[in-house]
Amino acid sequence: MRTTITVNGQARALDLDPRTTLLDALREHLRLTGAKKGCDHGQCGACTVLVNGVRINSCLSLAVMHDGDEVTSIEGLGTTEALHPVQRAFLTEDAFQCGYCTPGQICSTVGMLAELEAAIPSQETPRGAKPALTDAEIRERMSGNICRCSAYPQIVAAIKSAAEAMA
Repeated sequence: MRTTITVNGQARALDLDPRTTLLDALREHLRLTGAKKGCDHGQCGACTVLVNGVRINSCLSLAVMHDGDEVTSIEGLGTTEALHPVQRAFLTEDAFQCGYCTPGQICSTVGMLAELEAAIPSQETPRGAKPALTDAEIRERMSGNICRCSAYPQIVAAIKSAAEAMA
């Protein structure tokens, strides 16, 4: 099937088997290997990318479902000269060991912080105020992203740092 997806700001026309996952389209067809194939069951988060600004597990989504969508992978978040604030925070806080989960962790963090920004105010959260970003809140919101090296304390610190820098 002919599918056009805007990936990291560039429209890309692809001829794909309709069974091709978004992850495989990115890695195998576009050679964007930042998103990793971890469990291939949506349980580890290594394949997390942003679709229209929302974080998804790209291993669970068919590429043809995203015809016309905007996909941002780790390669589209920043440059070597101008890192995204979340990328900078992960480096500063040493929030990785082997680095395999890091692209998914970073994309998930960007999506999570966008979710907080767009949060509908409730009675507990005054209009314009963001929900508290406690360690427990971060862990809950990032629970779909697994780090097998257990760099969780540094990941939480990086997320807090990035949230402050982006406030």
